[in-house]
Amino acid sequence: MAGKSKNNLVSGFDMQFVTSSISTTLVLLLLGLVVFFVLAAHNLSVYVKENISFSILISDEMKEADILKLQKRLDKEAFVKETEYISKKQALREQTEAMGADPEEFLGYNPFTASIEIKLHSDYANSDSIAKIEKLIKKNSNIQEVLYQKELIDAVNDNIRNISLLLLGLAAILALISFALINNTIRLAIYSKRFLIHTMKLVGASWGFIRRPFLRRNFWIGVLAAFVADCILWAAAYWLVSYEPELIRVVTPDVMMLVSAAVLLFGVLITYLCALLSINKYLRMKAGTLYQI
Repeated sequence: MAGKSKNNLVSGFDMQFVTSSISTTLVLLLLGLVVFFVLAAHNLSVYVKENISFSILISDEMKEADILKLQKRLDKEAFVKETEYISKKQALREQTEAMGADPEEFLGYNPFTASIEIKLHSDYANSDSIAKIEKLIKKNSNIQEVLYQKELIDAVNDNIRNISLLLLGLAAILALISFALINNTIRLAIYSKRFLIHTMKLVGASWGFIRRPFLRRNFWIGVLAAFVADCILWAAAYWLVSYEPELIRVVTPDVMMLVSAAVLLFGVLITYLCALLSINKYLRMKAGTLYQI
């Protein structure tokens, strides 16, 4: 009789299973989008910071061979992502193209100086770090000046910080909402079986025996919902990168793998935990209480 009751408690695949899977999929899809935006925003901030450069203006007395040696030393520094040497002739050529006229023709000399453009790793792309780097670089007497846009760097860091806090707050709120929605879906499903649960208790079935089919069923609902949600997210990411290939710098495979893992982990944990809490609630209830709820 216990085995028969167990089969009546939860069938492997029915309409209730389908509806629970669909509703859980939609919630996990929403949660996955938030995780995606949080991780993509981090990659975007790194990309933006590492494309902010500053210039080292070099004295005309410094020979090109020494400049190249200086560039190699800078390349070995922990804060440097990449460097680019711009000679006096290259600077003149670039400005001539930009202005549409050659300054050397009416000045009689090349007014530009050689320089090294430096792009920093994202961790060092802030005003405090750049100020320390500036002091280090200026120890070389052949360095005329270090040019960087302090206001731009501060604005970028402030905006990135604000956006990150906003996304993290949104993620926390949606995680709570997701838990509530999935919990309600599972509670309704178990509510419809409350009298069968009580019958199982009357025939002597242990709590663990009664819980097992519910937990197994909801575990697979979580896995299925997470799998479908991940497939949709991967398809959306593929479409984005196909539409704009440059987005591969932000929508990386690592980001999508983390999103997939987060959706799967959350889907399995929340469905399993909600089922456990709900079934325990009805297991503790007396027969009279079941008729009052």
